[in-house]
Amino acid sequence: MKRKMIEIDESKCDGCGLCADACHEGAIGVVGGKAKLLRDDYCDGLGNCLPACPAGAIAFVEREAREYDEDAVKMNRREVASGGCPGLNTHSIARMEKNSPVKTSELRQWPVQIKLAPVNAPYFNGVGLLVAADCSAYARASFHAEFMRGKITLIGCPKLDDVDYSEKLTEIISYNDIKSLTVARMEVPCCGGIEQAAVTALKNSGKFIPWRVVIFGTDGALREE
Repeated sequence: MKRKMIEIDESKCDGCGLCADACHEGAIGVVGGKAKLLRDDYCDGLGNCLPACPAGAIAFVEREAREYDEDAVKMNRREVASGGCPGLNTHSIARMEKNSPVKTSELRQWPVQIKLAPVNAPYFNGVGLLVAADCSAYARASFHAEFMRGKITLIGCPKLDDVDYSEKLTEIISYNDIKSLTVARMEVPCCGGIEQAAVTALKNSGKFIPWRVVIFGTDGALREE
């Protein structure tokens, strides 16, 4: 739907965070030293953040955006008030090269579920994005070394998750400097949903970046690339 939304001019923003403090819905956060609209459905379009910005970096625009979700805002407020779910704490994971026979995880960030990942996070910038069916890492023993290494990984199951991944993935690709997209899925038909969502998101983002799809058999063998 098309509705009135805020737009933040990063060239003017000094990262003071006053707009985030003024936004009672939690729609704005400071990422990488700049204020960003984190979720369209948290923004009520009333603009309490505008007068709070001393740099004049915020303005109203009318654009396509998800509808304001008051229930989601209330849930977010409750989580913040209670200290939040520890599993939602966003952070990068540093990996050090070790001369050890024990193989280590190649996961570079948390959370890893598509539904839980923030739209804007510093670790999304300047990296390749791997969107994977959650079964794929179990089927393919070398999945970490072959496909996760050096990438940010997001996983999901289109059969079990009652959500359209394409909307979230479109925002992640649109708002961040994603260098490439890899989609990893199983050969089973229901897994096609995650491929469709990722490809649709790339198309909707309007960006032209390298992308590929890899398909595994249930025995872990590479069926198609």
